[in-house]
Amino acid sequence: MITTPEENKEIVRKFPEEVISEQNIDLIDEIATEDVIDHHDTFGKTQGREALKETTEYLYEAFSGPSATVKDVVAESNRVAIRWSSRGIHEGEFMGFEPTGKAYVIEVTMFARMKDGKIAERWVLSDTLGMLQQFGVIEQPNS
Repeated sequence: MITTPEENKEIVRKFPEEVISEQNIDLIDEIATEDVIDHHDTFGKTQGREALKETTEYLYEAFSGPSATVKDVVAESNRVAIRWSSRGIHEGEFMGFEPTGKAYVIEVTMFARMKDGKIAERWVLSDTLGMLQQFGVIEQPNS
């Protein structure tokens, strides 16, 4: 199945808008290949839908009310770049840090390689350092 860049953009948008904001984890089965490769700056490299679901469930447990607002989506051929603003409240353990109850707002950028109308590979860059600074668990270095 060959999809157009516009169709690919709509598929990739579903991750922040529906998987994150609506906590629709089952949608991963529809929008990602069985052997999807995920390169995440915070969680490392994983492979497979189940691994992607585990990472996503971890975020659901760490943060209440997660939501994402898409700001940019660009596509060419089988590649999609997307940028969104992510927000939530730190109410579960995250990266070894106990819940702080503090809210966060960070920027996330994701590049995706599409195959047969699904995400086959993702590269995710999120402002985890900024998030931890907002929680007050890491101080901002002096300039």
